[in-house]
Amino acid sequence: MIRKANAVWHGNGRSGNGNLTTESGVLAETPYSFKTRFESEKGTNPEELIAAAHAGCFTMALAFGLQAAGFTPTELATEAAVTLEQEGQGFRISRSALTLRAKVPNLDEAAFTRIAGEAEKNCPVSKVLNATITLDAKLVQ
Repeated sequence: MIRKANAVWHGNGRSGNGNLTTESGVLAETPYSFKTRFESEKGTNPEELIAAAHAGCFTMALAFGLQAAGFTPTELATEAAVTLEQEGQGFRISRSALTLRAKVPNLDEAAFTRIAGEAEKNCPVSKVLNATITLDAKLVQ
């Protein structure tokens, strides 16, 4: 399975702007810029999208883990807080902190902690945060 998204940027880094589009159409030419990324202007940014992806992936992985163990959650609510920090001349994502609040009838704390830990470790987005990245770059005129 391959999922795709596209980014288009115009201008320089600080005063330029761009848009993001996902294959599903959920994002359709959604604007982003220096100000939406670093100055909290309304709009999205890559780190926010990574946080949403991590929260969603982990929560779904946990739902499957609980199902496999015979439990049905009433609610799983996860926040992912992605930290972007300066590193030399650039930036890096140094952390994604997951905060989970779960309502799961008849599940004890020890089993919950074990299942949640397995979900975090096996969530594909958790894995990609340490993945090998490939790049195929071509200059077109």
